[in-house]
Amino acid sequence: MRTRGYVTMLDPFQYKYGERMCGLLFVPALLGEVFWSAAILSALGATLKVILNMDNTHAVIVSACIALGYTLFGGLYSVAYTDVVQLFCIFIGLWLSIPFAMMNPLVQPIATTALTRVVNGTEQTGWLGTVAPQDAAYYADNFLMLTFGGIPWQVYFQRVLSAKTARNAQLLSYIAAFGCLVMALPSVLIGAVAASTDWESTAYFNLTQSTPFSKDDMKLILPLVLQYLCPPAVAFVGLGVVSAAVMSSADSSILSAASMFARNVMKPIFWQTATDRHVIWSMRAAIVVVGIIACILAIQISTIYGLWFLCSDLVYVVLFPQLISVIYLDWSNTYGSLAGYVTGMFLRISAGEALIFLPALFHYPGFVDGSEFYQRFPVKTFSMLASLASSALVSYMTHRLFTEGKLPPAWDVFQCVVPKEIRSVTIAAAAEDDDGLMLPPMVQSKPEANEPELRSDID
Repeated sequence: MRTRGYVTMLDPFQYKYGERMCGLLFVPALLGEVFWSAAILSALGATLKVILNMDNTHAVIVSACIALGYTLFGGLYSVAYTDVVQLFCIFIGLWLSIPFAMMNPLVQPIATTALTRVVNGTEQTGWLGTVAPQDAAYYADNFLMLTFGGIPWQVYFQRVLSAKTARNAQLLSYIAAFGCLVMALPSVLIGAVAASTDWESTAYFNLTQSTPFSKDDMKLILPLVLQYLCPPAVAFVGLGVVSAAVMSSADSSILSAASMFARNVMKPIFWQTATDRHVIWSMRAAIVVVGIIACILAIQISTIYGLWFLCSDLVYVVLFPQLISVIYLDWSNTYGSLAGYVTGMFLRISAGEALIFLPALFHYPGFVDGSEFYQRFPVKTFSMLASLASSALVSYMTHRLFTEGKLPPAWDVFQCVVPKEIRSVTIAAAAEDDDGLMLPPMVQSKPEANEPELRSDID
């Protein structure tokens, strides 16, 4: 994608499938970015509420304004440079807090609580957790979703596609994969420390008369560990670390959603004559709109994580198979893309989602009923594979039917298989002859208008 000069993740879809199909694919991508931004802004508000006793609404608004400010005026440069600083702060700050938390006298050695731990006087499963055999497919499904569903995100592609060379883009991806593992270790250790703590002897229990293991308090584990198990100075540094982590995600998500809208939706669909200056200003306006929507959602809606989780599903189910098809299947076309889009969307939504109170229309094998129902069947991966199969099959069939002359070129309503010149001649001939005209099989199958215009400034 970098070699071909693409700027956003949706560029190959726009060049090959057309503007309108690209607009449809923009929907799950946009929703994922917006709700992810809202979720992390809400997380920052919860963190500031615990450590600074700050009102959640004010914390979210201030955080959103800061992220909007330097993203709006600095663009990708400000996001890239600030993220480098933020990553170092996260790594150093979290590792700094772990020894203090582990050495707290109220914390048992995490090695002894890995398999079993005592909570409120009762023995429970340790912080490693267990997976019941009947839930193995459910967890495998989520594992695959998190692995492959994390690929088709503009927040990732805006970094690798801005690299100077394709080689640099590859190296950046491999280094980032290793960096994700390293950055995840402190969070795992802090969670293990929290699970190994005698919370009934902490100031938190004296204040709330409860332990932070309830469903509503679990999202506050990290700031609670910093606040009640670390010295004040370390807690202060930890606050900055969490804030940096949130900001590094919020600004990237807001910018990626705005850039996709400006380049792949606004200009090709609504404002074809827009200049580069117009695109930049429309992107800035989109940054403000996306930031405001994310801020409002973070304040008002309590199921942000559920909405983002569903959008992650849609990214995995809809966008991932589409990305495979547009990059690796030369004969993929708009007909197959639309078929895969509808198939994946229908199968995933019909399976239901308890997090957003979406009822299940279909009960797959192993369905667990209740207020928090879930499908043990790997419905996400099944929907993704069905989407990929339908996209490939319909694309192949329509490609063969048109290129072998079994369907009149005039029937190529999406103008994605038959070359424009042949289609124009056929339509003109059909207008003169009521019997129409059937051309011989065609060799060329992709119109020149759909080929990407490679950038001339590639190093």
